[in-house]
Amino acid sequence: MSQDYYELLGVSRTASADDIKKAFRKLAMQHHPDRNQGDAESEKKFKDVNHAYDILKDPEKRAAYDRYGAAAFEGGMGGPGGPFNGAQGFDFGSVFGDIFEEMFNGGGPRGRGRADMRGQDLRFNLEITLEQAYGGTEATVRVPTSVACESCKGSGAEPGSKPQQCPTCHGRGRLRAQQGFFTVERTCHACHGAGQVIDKPCRACAGQGRVRREKTLKVNIPPGVEDGTRIRLSGEGEAGARGGPPGDLYVFLSVRRHALFEREGADVHCRVPIAMVQATLGGSIEVPTLDGKMARINIPSGAQSGHQFRLRGKGMPIVRSAQRGDMYIEINVETPTNLTPKQKELLKEFEKAGKTSPESEGFFSKVKEMFSG
Repeated sequence: MSQDYYELLGVSRTASADDIKKAFRKLAMQHHPDRNQGDAESEKKFKDVNHAYDILKDPEKRAAYDRYGAAAFEGGMGGPGGPFNGAQGFDFGSVFGDIFEEMFNGGGPRGRGRADMRGQDLRFNLEITLEQAYGGTEATVRVPTSVACESCKGSGAEPGSKPQQCPTCHGRGRLRAQQGFFTVERTCHACHGAGQVIDKPCRACAGQGRVRREKTLKVNIPPGVEDGTRIRLSGEGEAGARGGPPGDLYVFLSVRRHALFEREGADVHCRVPIAMVQATLGGSIEVPTLDGKMARINIPSGAQSGHQFRLRGKGMPIVRSAQRGDMYIEINVETPTNLTPKQKELLKEFEKAGKTSPESEGFFSKVKEMFSG
């Protein structure tokens, strides 16, 4: 084969090993004989691609090719007894075995077996107050879960013994079956994916390598979290069977409804009642804020219900940001109740003294015009 190996695979001479592997995989699947039956040209292309990859995937062979070209593998470097003699030979099964090994086993012969033994992820619902969401907090949670058995250290074998390699899958945890172009894998029925069998199971955990316990954990809650925020604690889920990797713990937060404040994103709203006289004459009031302090606002004379005052930067923190939302104070003018006879008499005199409600007077004048028209 005289064509340049890099050109044949469609990569540059500075291509990484991963880039070469990706290019080879794409071309090998494209020209595989099972997909191009009776096509002599595709079969030749397939063989050439395999040969090029066989050279370039090996660092020593690639270095020799970069220096001497194809002559390093065609007798020019010592003939039949040269260091790279036989490089043109290849095995379809081994080539595609490597591909499917990586695709199905997670990059290694034991990849899937260990993954099958992974512990389950857990969910824990945690309720916090709005003040805790505002300032952040550290919460202590108690989670019922599976932990590694102390007696066998998670191996599942009785102390003094140890697990043995599974004779059925030879420690892989998976059984493979080749069917034409496709390779099918399934969990080994003998070891259930562990890759090991136990002759003497641990009596404390019945060979599972884990036992049920309640685990106490600290959860750091950052300032500004919202209702529904999910916090992941890596490796704090259930322990894996027989020493398998643990799962994760997901803490879902819910923020308790507050008696005074309502949250809208990063902004906070508070509805404050004020007396009719104060709204009429004006003045100042103090209102609470989420940081535990009081803020003073000035009420203009003649203030109406629904009037809002904005306190910049007094809202919720924004997670992973130095910014904060705002706080909005909405006043609600309270109508007097349980008046004494004297108070009622004073209000009647006040009403006779002159018109003081322009909005209501304007509304009813428009109603009168509508019906008189």
